[in-house]
Amino acid sequence: MHMALREASRGMQRGQGGPFGACIVRDGIIVAVAHNRVLVTGNPTQHAEIVAIGRAAKKLGTHILKGCTIYSSTEPCPMCFSAIHWAQIDRIVFGTGIADVKRLGFNELSVSNSTLKRLGRSSVILDQVSKKECTDLLKSWVKLATKTTY
Repeated sequence: MHMALREASRGMQRGQGGPFGACIVRDGIIVAVAHNRVLVTGNPTQHAEIVAIGRAAKKLGTHILKGCTIYSSTEPCPMCFSAIHWAQIDRIVFGTGIADVKRLGFNELSVSNSTLKRLGRSSVILDQVSKKECTDLLKSWVKLATKTTY
């Protein structure tokens, strides 16, 4: 989670995207790290999880990421959860919840990962950790003068 938070902060400070970072790990080794790139690319699909999945797939030479864990500073949105499902990532670890970012004005669907899990692969393990650190990141986003609203 530390790497996801660090990457989110770096991207945020560069004005490349919102306060979101992701890190994919397999067998204790970091495979990919990414931050939100929506603002810099103008592409609304460039969430940190999507970018990290693309980088991990390229690095590992496969679209199947079984055995991997994705650490996300905020609970993945339905689009990102779907990509995690398709990539067959085994475990999602997140900090703040969808409701936390929705309260800040992000355009979130109120569908939790636990609800989506019931619709898809039941083998996905969901864990919430480092909520305080991830909440602090969201608070720093609110204070940024250079941000663009979502």
